[in-house]
Amino acid sequence: MSNISIGIVGLPNVGKSTLFNALLGKRVADASNYPFCTIDPNVGVVEVPDSKLPILGDIVKTQKIVPAIVEFVDIAGLVKGASTGEGLGNKFLTNIRDCDAIMHVVRNFSDPNIIKEGSVDPQGDFEVICTELIIKDLDSVDKYLSLNKNNPKENKSKKFALGEKLKISLEQGKLAINLDLDDEEKVLLKEFFLLTAKPYFIVANVDEDTYSSISDFKTSLENVIPVCAKTEFDLTELDKTDQQNYLNELGVKTSGLERVIQKAYETLGLQSYYTAGVKEVRAWTIRQGYTAPQAAGVIHTDFERGFIMAEIVNYADFVENSGWDGAKTKGLLRHEGKTYIMHPDDIVEFRFNV
Repeated sequence: MSNISIGIVGLPNVGKSTLFNALLGKRVADASNYPFCTIDPNVGVVEVPDSKLPILGDIVKTQKIVPAIVEFVDIAGLVKGASTGEGLGNKFLTNIRDCDAIMHVVRNFSDPNIIKEGSVDPQGDFEVICTELIIKDLDSVDKYLSLNKNNPKENKSKKFALGEKLKISLEQGKLAINLDLDDEEKVLLKEFFLLTAKPYFIVANVDEDTYSSISDFKTSLENVIPVCAKTEFDLTELDKTDQQNYLNELGVKTSGLERVIQKAYETLGLQSYYTAGVKEVRAWTIRQGYTAPQAAGVIHTDFERGFIMAEIVNYADFVENSGWDGAKTKGLLRHEGKTYIMHPDDIVEFRFNV
């Protein structure tokens, strides 16, 4: 599948650009301390952390390792009234629409040196942004309903009924993604291109002191990952050994950035499978529930069109038996057909004919 794009959204000066810089490991976005320092969305491609890849590389003796990637977009800060053009308004909302999912960054730190716009608490930050997205979506739904209310064919359709349902829910302050919809409605929902229909998760930018007791972190918001953007950026300036030592000192097993990327995968219902040969070892991103032919199509459409079968070894068996030959000798190489549902630990070779 094409690159996954995550839009980083929040009020000005909540730490979006610092977090974005940490994700990329270098100073790409301008993290200056004033509102609207990010005018155009900064786009960065980030490798998905995966400890399996170097192990597979050693086994098959390849010099080329290609990790899965996620695209992060640092979108300039929204303010109250953005839906009606306040701040840089509609420009930002359009940038959000182009992303697959939204990462809300909310402020959970105290720093008297940071200029603050709007609310100063995590719940407030989140509500301000959601309100602007809801207002924009409500405007889109209203336009559709007004345009089609006198069209007998359209106003009796399932889509029109969904539009009326969306209008009521949005006016109640509910995000479209949280509505209880049947399968047909979920398909029709995509035709509205709503901002609040996008999957999302929340990153709470916490104080450096809070990071040392991160296991005790609590907030009224759900689906939250606590991260200290400043600490994460500091980590990028250390080598891998010093990074791990620093994390150990903080009492944290994995960096916040790893947890952010993993959460992005989880939120979008994604997983990886692997190909492993002398030419390269690669992680491929697919949606959970993909069949073997669909997974093959991610490599090339011809692989899906001419799919014959998938030769698969589980990662643990592959490692324990030193690769393809050892696993095959032990009878651990499986031949799977068109209905096989892919698993995250699958090492695969596809057979196809076009």
